[in-house]
Amino acid sequence: MTDSPVQIPPVYNATRILADCFFSTYYDFEIHGAEHIPLQGSIIFAANHVSFFDPPAIGARIPRHINYFARDTLYRGWFGKFLLALGTIPVARESADIRSLKAIFKALKKEGAVAIYPEGTRSEDGSFLPPKPGAGMIACKSRATIIPTRLFGTFEAYGRHHKRPSLGGPINIVYGKPIQSEVIDPGPDHPERYLEASRRIMSHIAELRQPLPTII
Repeated sequence: MTDSPVQIPPVYNATRILADCFFSTYYDFEIHGAEHIPLQGSIIFAANHVSFFDPPAIGARIPRHINYFARDTLYRGWFGKFLLALGTIPVARESADIRSLKAIFKALKKEGAVAIYPEGTRSEDGSFLPPKPGAGMIACKSRATIIPTRLFGTFEAYGRHHKRPSLGGPINIVYGKPIQSEVIDPGPDHPERYLEASRRIMSHIAELRQPLPTII
């Protein structure tokens, strides 16, 4: 990692450390490619989505404040206040949410970091889903640096149809080299500009490979 980190809210940092402790205690938890992540500037963690564990796993060992998304129905009572303290962004799933998009662009404009999933939803079986145009649109319009991110093992630990986590086993997070938006943006004349941008992002995610286990 390079540069000096931006300030992290105390509640977020404490939660991140607890997440790291949880994953490190109950799983063979490793991250790879952390040196690719700048500690300053606007960045988008673009990841595959296979598990309930994906959001906390992506940021557990990254000393940056990452803005995640959460369903707007979760923002009730003390838990809603906790989500707001973490800096999460409410999203309405039933309709286009202009407020959420504004919050995303506002975070990126302030040289923040967001985590997005080009597939738009969790995979049923752990395989890749066709991407949706939203991630491509955010990347093209914000011009933020993209960090392709691939999660291995989170599906087996806590996939979409798990009622509770399965403890034990490996979880690996692989961060790819930074990609500038010009690389994935086909340009305004492309008939499917944002969808094609999302496809290109997904291709970079798919290229990331799970490291071989360390033999002692």
